[in-house]
Order: sequence, then C-alpha cells, then structure tokens
Amino acid sequence: MIADIAAMTKLVKIEDLLRQSERRFFSDAQLEPDPALIAEGWERRFTADEERTKEVVELYTQLGYEVKAVPVRADELDDDCQDCRPVVSAYFRTIYTRKKKD
Repeated sequence: MIADIAAMTKLVKIEDLLRQSERRFFSDAQLEPDPALIAEGWERRFTADEERTKEVVELYTQLGYEVKAVPVRADELDDDCQDCRPVVSAYFRTIYTRKKKD
C-alpha cells in the first residue's frame, strides 16, 4: 500500500513537471510578428538566443536575404512570464527575413 502511494506521488510530480515544461517554450501565439515589419515585407522566422542569432543572420545573409534580429518585446510574452520578461528581452531575438530588393 505504501509503495503504491509513493508511486502515485511520483507520477503526480512528473505530471506537474511536464505541465510546467510546456510553458518553457514560446508558441507562435505568444510571439506574434510585429505588424509594422510585416507591412514592410518582413517575414517572422523564429526566436533564438544570442549565439544562434549570430549563426542564422550569417546563414540567411549568405542565402541572399535581408535579415533583421529584433529583441523580443516584453509585451509579446504571456502574463505567466512576468519574471522572465527582462531575461527574454535581453538575450533573445526574433529573426525576420525578406528577399533582397533588386
């Protein structure tokens, strides 16, 4: 009986951890593209940390795109992310690309 309770407790804790980990990743709904940039022909690609940003800017440039890496705006994040807003804004960039104009 005690072993069953301990196993159930572990199961509940694992389920809680899984639910919490779902919030660690940003969905497209959480990071909407900047309407002003979209109006200028930019396409939102994804959000990356500083190191990946350097890599993808170089890659997209080599592929012939214009690239813009803009800080994630604090108002783009869910209200659940109050504590992480300064960190995300400081260390993550949203990557936008558009084909170079002739």
